[in-house]
Amino acid sequence: MQNKRKSLWGQVFVRLKKNRMALVGLAILFALLLTALFANVIAPFPYDEQDLFATLHGPSLQHWFGTDEFGRDIFSRIIFGSRISLQVGFVAVGFSVAVGGFLGAVAGYYGGKIDNVIMRVMDVLLSIPQLLLAISVAASLGPGLLNLMLAVGIAAIPQYARLVRASVLSIRDQEFVEAAISVGSGDLRIIFKHILPNCLAPIIVQATLGVAFAILIAAGLSFIGLGLEPPTPEWGAMLSGGREFIRDYPYMTLFPGLAIMITILGLNFLGDGLRDALDPKLRN
Repeated sequence: MQNKRKSLWGQVFVRLKKNRMALVGLAILFALLLTALFANVIAPFPYDEQDLFATLHGPSLQHWFGTDEFGRDIFSRIIFGSRISLQVGFVAVGFSVAVGGFLGAVAGYYGGKIDNVIMRVMDVLLSIPQLLLAISVAASLGPGLLNLMLAVGIAAIPQYARLVRASVLSIRDQEFVEAAISVGSGDLRIIFKHILPNCLAPIIVQATLGVAFAILIAAGLSFIGLGLEPPTPEWGAMLSGGREFIRDYPYMTLFPGLAIMITILGLNFLGDGLRDALDPKLRN
């Protein structure tokens, strides 16, 4: 069973390598991770260092992306901002996958009243647009990194609950689950050891795409003042701060916007590639 599973993941890796767009997305993600890890080394200036004699200077050899109204180096702030965006994206999605996946697995495995109660609650949450739900949670919790991650994560829980429930419903009646029940395995052991590992493919794809959407939502919350407080560098907050200077100093919004666009584009490329690589119809 383990060798078969390894061979299947090996086939997935081979198919993923053949997808150029997926490799581009993987390279962008890898570059962003390195940038976030070594931001202190890469950034030429501290993100909060002010130079009041160099305010609103355009891109130059000294300040590659120019400076803002406080004389802070925009390139350095974007570098450090990658830490915030990736942290929010991965932590928020990890939280929503853990909570939503558990709720979906319980609903799909037990069915009946438990399924009805859990999924009706998820349906109510799904009736609210994800961005509006995140705004409501963020407004209730207040600004801050932890609250931002919770707001983004809570808003995405229903999607993963429905995804995992659908996968569990197609798996719970298969023979290996019945065999585990016949030897006396407990429900939690069956769910976590036998059912959820066989639901990984759709979860991985949705989580990869979900990280991109989480970064976008986090940027949107920061843009309207519900994210991180200054002077913490966050791409959405940088966009918000530069919008009043957009006519005379467009670079203040151009570069943070490009950072968001490239990050989301790379994650979408990777997510689409993973979806194609994990598609059972493509397996030989």
